[in-house]
Amino acid sequence: MQNRMMTAATAERETMAERLYRALRLLGHIPHDLIALVARLSIAAVFWQSGQTKVDGWHVTDNAVYLFQTEYKLPFVDPWIAAHIAAFSEHFFPALLVIGLASRLSALALLGMTLVIEIFVYPDAWPTHGTWATCFLVIIAGGPGRIALDHLIAKRFGRAS
Repeated sequence: MQNRMMTAATAERETMAERLYRALRLLGHIPHDLIALVARLSIAAVFWQSGQTKVDGWHVTDNAVYLFQTEYKLPFVDPWIAAHIAAFSEHFFPALLVIGLASRLSALALLGMTLVIEIFVYPDAWPTHGTWATCFLVIIAGGPGRIALDHLIAKRFGRAS
């Protein structure tokens, strides 16, 4: 009798283990297209929102330039120029990521910007910057996915996978 109970308990555990294994295996089937889309949209929002803090209409604010002079203090770059480049980059590249155009190049540009921020501005913010870098690396390594203009262009020229 006790032997039967152990067999039933073992079978129940195996069944639970098999169910867990099947459920975990499903995670491996999440399409790259969905992962890349989420990566593109979420990281684009982060940089777009940052860019919005630097502008008033079409003009870079004096406050943005002041931050580059006093807090960010990038070496080798004039604060006025850095503020303008940052404001442009934080709008242009996220817009490209959202529509999926020049996605790998845009992700690479913003990854470079992230590295500058990490190294020269906020080195203690590496957990946040690491998360951003992961989104960029997903796009750089795997491409933007099929929900992107890049895919349509590649398909048009016979280079889509």
